[in-house]
Amino acid sequence: MAKTKPQDRAQRSKKNAKNGAANETPKKKTTSPEALLVQAAALLQTSQPEEALVQAKRALGLLQPTSEPTTAALPALNLLGEINVELGDPEAAREVFYAAAALDPDGVFEGAEKFLWLAQLNEEGGSESVRWFEKGVEVLKREIGELEERMKKPEVAEMLEEKKQKMANALCGIAEVYMTDLSWEEDAERRCEAAVTEALLVAPESPEPLQTLASIRISQTKIEDARTALGMSMELWKDLDPDDPQVPDFSTRISLSRLLMEAEMEDEAIEVLERLVGENDESVEAWYLGGWCLHLLAEKQKAAGEQDTATTLQRASRDWLENCLKLYTMLEYEDDRLKEHTDELLQGLNGTLGPATGEEDEQWEDTDGEEDEDAEMGDT
Repeated sequence: MAKTKPQDRAQRSKKNAKNGAANETPKKKTTSPEALLVQAAALLQTSQPEEALVQAKRALGLLQPTSEPTTAALPALNLLGEINVELGDPEAAREVFYAAAALDPDGVFEGAEKFLWLAQLNEEGGSESVRWFEKGVEVLKREIGELEERMKKPEVAEMLEEKKQKMANALCGIAEVYMTDLSWEEDAERRCEAAVTEALLVAPESPEPLQTLASIRISQTKIEDARTALGMSMELWKDLDPDDPQVPDFSTRISLSRLLMEAEMEDEAIEVLERLVGENDESVEAWYLGGWCLHLLAEKQKAAGEQDTATTLQRASRDWLENCLKLYTMLEYEDDRLKEHTDELLQGLNGTLGPATGEEDEQWEDTDGEEDEDAEMGDT
């Protein structure tokens, strides 16, 4: 659902107020905090975080009318945290998640979500992130144990799988911290292996633990093992509908494309990236990675003596990279290293292909369309 323009909302409000004044005496509207939270969650789900923020704040005001902290406010605090994440305000999100964690230190009332968010949002990173992840895992283990005792109900089975997925993702988060911030620690490799092994045991049909395993194997220069794990991870979701809950989220698949490129699986990487730009054509990083991936494929074709194929791939690479730069400027994107590498790649491509022309772009599109038609005719 598209966001409603603020000025349109204001005009409608004035019109409704005018009509209402003419027809009836205004009545004071009362709404329960539960209803407000439902409305806020729905607005957040439909990409309207600004409107969701208003409703969630109203709910918090009703649930906690004074400055005195109360566990009744936990649902509103957790939702406010998620809304602020969506709004790109990590400081505000941290503030409400910390407040929620202080009210519910054992996750008895509102579960593990606040701990998992704090693991990702805290500014210290490293061992502090691990501490919050482990807190979330502890809560999820308890909840999973309770659900397993009630496995006969179908809705319980669905909730159980969701909890296991969250726990596996949290364990992958721990492994990633030990691959990055805490890689210098003596037992970092052991902790990585332990976390990802537990994640695979908890959610064997989940793509994320396999992807994390591949990342560990790449860092260990065990490239064949990494390729096997990446292939298994993709097989779990690549043929599913984009809306299927089994399909990893956008950022996870961006990370996947990077890992595929590191493992020299460029064909699989461009397949993932084409799907990503089909879902969101305003992702600067997806266009950049696609352009880089096509450039790597062109270099392989050139080395194999397939110059015509290499030239076609180079033109496609340039198209992707130029789209990346257009979006970079339009969206005021902030990643200097991405920009520098994109400029460097384009400079090399323009030196090889000559200056870009609109005719070349059209020729690439027409050729691409002809290939698709030929493929379809071959299938019939």
